[in-house]
Amino acid sequence: MLLRLDDVARRIGARTLFQGVSLHVAPGDRIGLVGPNGAGKTTLMRLAAGLDEPDAGRRITQRGARIGLLGQEIDPSRTATVREDVGTALAHLDALESEIRETEQQMAEAGEVSAAVAERYDQLQQRFAREGGFEREARIERVLSGLGFREEVRDRPLRSFSGGWLVRVELAKLLLAEPDVLLLDEPTNHLDIPSIQWFEETLAGFPGGVVSISHDRAFLRRNTTAIAELAGGRFTVYAGSYDFYLKEREQRREALLAQKRSQDRKVAETERFIERFRAKATKARQVQSRVKALEKLERVEVEEEDTRRIRLRIPDPARAGAIPMRLSGIHKRYGDTVVYEGIDFELKRGERLALVGPNGAGKSTLLRILAGVLDFDAGERSIGHQVQVAFYAQHQLEALQAGRTVLSELEHGAKAEDFGRLRSHLGAFLFSGDDVDKKVSVLSGGEKARLALAKMLLRPANLLVLDEPTNHLDIQACEVLEGALRGYTGTVVFISHDRDFIDALATRVVEVDDGGLENHLGNYSDYLHRKERQEPKLEREPAPEARGKTSTEPASAEPTPAEPTAAEPTAAERKAARQLERERQKARDRITRRIAKVEAEILEREQSVEEAGLRLGDPEVYKDGDQVREIEAQREALRSEVQDRYGEWERLAAELEALDDAR
Repeated sequence: MLLRLDDVARRIGARTLFQGVSLHVAPGDRIGLVGPNGAGKTTLMRLAAGLDEPDAGRRITQRGARIGLLGQEIDPSRTATVREDVGTALAHLDALESEIRETEQQMAEAGEVSAAVAERYDQLQQRFAREGGFEREARIERVLSGLGFREEVRDRPLRSFSGGWLVRVELAKLLLAEPDVLLLDEPTNHLDIPSIQWFEETLAGFPGGVVSISHDRAFLRRNTTAIAELAGGRFTVYAGSYDFYLKEREQRREALLAQKRSQDRKVAETERFIERFRAKATKARQVQSRVKALEKLERVEVEEEDTRRIRLRIPDPARAGAIPMRLSGIHKRYGDTVVYEGIDFELKRGERLALVGPNGAGKSTLLRILAGVLDFDAGERSIGHQVQVAFYAQHQLEALQAGRTVLSELEHGAKAEDFGRLRSHLGAFLFSGDDVDKKVSVLSGGEKARLALAKMLLRPANLLVLDEPTNHLDIQACEVLEGALRGYTGTVVFISHDRDFIDALATRVVEVDDGGLENHLGNYSDYLHRKERQEPKLEREPAPEARGKTSTEPASAEPTPAEPTAAEPTAAERKAARQLERERQKARDRITRRIAKVEAEILEREQSVEEAGLRLGDPEVYKDGDQVREIEAQREALRSEVQDRYGEWERLAAELEALDDAR
């Protein structure tokens, strides 16, 4: 075990952010840490990295294990160049090389070399080679190239780069340092899709353990073997892929709901018994026994339905012309760098167009020209009939007023007829209850992004231009935004590194590279499929004979014959049907009883797992290594039994559903 957190807790003032969190990281582990913004994921990462101390519980690392954390807070004022700063990750090789040179100097001056000095020199040389000293420069260049740093920018000072590129620098240093455990906080947030793919390939060959906070569902699907969910102060680990986590979480919730329904029925029966026989002296003992049983009963609690199920409907915007935007012969350069030389581009009403391609290819330049916030050197930008453009970029977050509340920020600029739906609109963006009274100044980056999107989509224009709209959003918010934009009747053009987001929304993908544009009809999967097969990428018009055709089937000249009338069942058939129904009811009762028993066994074993965890949190227990191993073995055996019971519960539920469907 490289890293272990045992029942750690963290409080902020009077608020408990989380407690009872236990997490084990071993070589080869790929753990995705998910949960809503504000749940404490980044705080938990800092505890795991040893940067902060927990308020309860403890952090244990294997002797000599190195923990590397990729954070989001980067000092933008550093004067070193990219290549110099990244090279600091291999400073231990510089120290080794210096020691080798000093030893060589001593050997040259001494004339005669002792066996001890020769052995030391050999050891230094072997260690330098083993740790990649001779490939140091090549390793640096390979990592910088993979993360999208072109050769000509690698000697620029760090202060000349945006925050997103500085995060890439930190990621490069982390990959070169090769710690035993990688703790990654939104590692794909500032990477383009080619860089994400390179990073995933690099991560696949990493032998240590990895814990990743990410809202990128494609990244989680490809790079996790377990999912740890932190939500509402609760921490749950699901041993399996991201898709397994989604399914298993829903199944556990259904099982818990079934337990609650069963418990509620029993409680209602008990309360009716108490109410009915409270006044009868002959039943007093039984009544008191049931009253005490109710007082001791541990109620099954089920959290409220996940806010991800809320779906926002954006009001229909005014109808625009058939071509909302057209660019003709656009030229754009930055100094001596030519980005575009005479490109043509056209948007069609109602389409959702994604711009893809490597960083530096000109995606953001094209997007900003479309939004009307960036001038170009030559050409023409034509806006269609009644087109209203709304542009979302990261600077929108800075435009929010720190002194306002979430609700008052949305009220600012809203029309009178909007006020009645402001709270429900904020609820769709996961601001509910007292959240609407939070000051903007205390919001996290993800919460500010949600608020900025909520403002833009309250009364949207009919052409939305979106630059990385999912940056800083958690998975729940991404799904809400997806649902909203899928139902939006206007036109959308956007850039995103979130492959699932592109796949869910895009009706056309435009690849931007080397100053050229290539059209690909369909979503991101269609685009990748065509790229792999090198199929024609340009849109084709339907054949003339197919235009306007609404059906591929010829009209039939003859009427459809009437269905034959079913014969009435005989007495014997009715008797057989009644017998079959009785057998079904018996089977249903048997399965229902078994389900209730399995639910009780699941609850009992899960409580035993929790008790074992509490015992492991006792410092006295850790004085006896055999006892610790015994408890851990018991806990693993109990967890295995819980999984077996969930499997049996799922099978029984399927049998019950099949019986009900057959009726």
